[in-house]
Amino acid sequence: MEGELSAVNALASHPPDDPVRRTATVTDDEKKLESVEASPADDFKSGDASSATNVTMTPAMRRKANIQFVTLCWSLFMAGWNDGTTGPLLPRIQSVYHVGFAIVSLIFVFNCVGFVTGAAANVWLTERFGFGTVMVIGSMAQVIGYAIEAPAPPFPALVLGYAINGFGLSLQDAGANGFVASLQDNAATKMGILHAVYGVGALSSPLVATQFAQLPRWSFHYLVSLGVALSNSILLIGVFRFKDQDTCLAEIGQTPTHEDESSANDKYSQMFKLRELHLLAIFILIYVGVEVTLGGWIVTYVIQLRGGGPSSGYISSGFFGGLTLGRVGLLWVNKKVGERRVIFLYSVLAIALELVIWLVPSLIGGGIAVSFVGVLLGPIYPIVMNHAARVLPPWLLTGCIGWIAGFGQAGSALIPFITGALASRVGIKSLQPL
Repeated sequence: MEGELSAVNALASHPPDDPVRRTATVTDDEKKLESVEASPADDFKSGDASSATNVTMTPAMRRKANIQFVTLCWSLFMAGWNDGTTGPLLPRIQSVYHVGFAIVSLIFVFNCVGFVTGAAANVWLTERFGFGTVMVIGSMAQVIGYAIEAPAPPFPALVLGYAINGFGLSLQDAGANGFVASLQDNAATKMGILHAVYGVGALSSPLVATQFAQLPRWSFHYLVSLGVALSNSILLIGVFRFKDQDTCLAEIGQTPTHEDESSANDKYSQMFKLRELHLLAIFILIYVGVEVTLGGWIVTYVIQLRGGGPSSGYISSGFFGGLTLGRVGLLWVNKKVGERRVIFLYSVLAIALELVIWLVPSLIGGGIAVSFVGVLLGPIYPIVMNHAARVLPPWLLTGCIGWIAGFGQAGSALIPFITGALASRVGIKSLQPL
């Protein structure tokens, strides 16, 4: 039975032509031969040593690498900007369209539909068109989404804009995370910085959206978003020039660590046999759901239960500001304590602060606690992405990260939608216990 399980694990963790290394061990008691499979991470490391040829980076290559990284950071800034927009605008959207909590939650649902669609299509699109082209497709989808939302169209059209936006974000999220995870130069640190820039976008957006929410032309906030999305498209075209990922990596002196000629269908088959992929995706589903629910509904919670005024949208900025700070400021804690243990520590402390927000009827105290929850939740996402790069096959990494992010985005619809449905029955007070 153990031999059968080993064979199944080998098929799930290695491409067809990649041999599985085995070592023979003989016990004194039973004197029998056992087959022990080497861990996938060990195989990937040995593959790196044998097939990767590292070229010394010239100053021009280093400059090119920095430009590529900054461009990807701007794409994640755009993703954060998008996610931070909704919370401050929710009360205004409800009043303009005369919809309740459950109906307005369809914004999250259709944003998720677009995101999951992008995650599912990402591998095929990348195989067909290449990394650089898919990134531009994603950025242009955001341009289209914001163009639909800007004139305050009927509610179904507004929801459609969120769906198109989600599709574009999904492609860029997968591409940026997969590219940075594939870097050989300080990938873990760069992953933390990449997601800190996401937090900067999510911090900045509520500051602008809160102002627009109080204006007659509230939907013109999406024109600002449209401008940011256009700048993102221009940067992606100018820097990556529709090239595939291997070509872009070669430009900075890094050769591919693995060659795999599998078709898109084969890659889908290999991906979905990986147990690690599904465990990471479920974890991210819960994490992203909690993050988006807090950032999206906390403004409504504070206004209705803590007597907050129109400026309560700044509390959402505090949450995402904490998210940014945690992703950079706690890097040393992650290394000191260990990434696995530190996730449990952050989770317990965040739950304790959520109890403070729920049980202590203080506007200022709740706002401060929300910011600290952001600090504690912030490092978790990049830690998971770094772990994915260690345990998943490199030739499947971009597709796997796209699926993890897309599946996780289902949590950004599921949990906020449940919150909205409960709020429509028992009030927004259901946010904190949920």
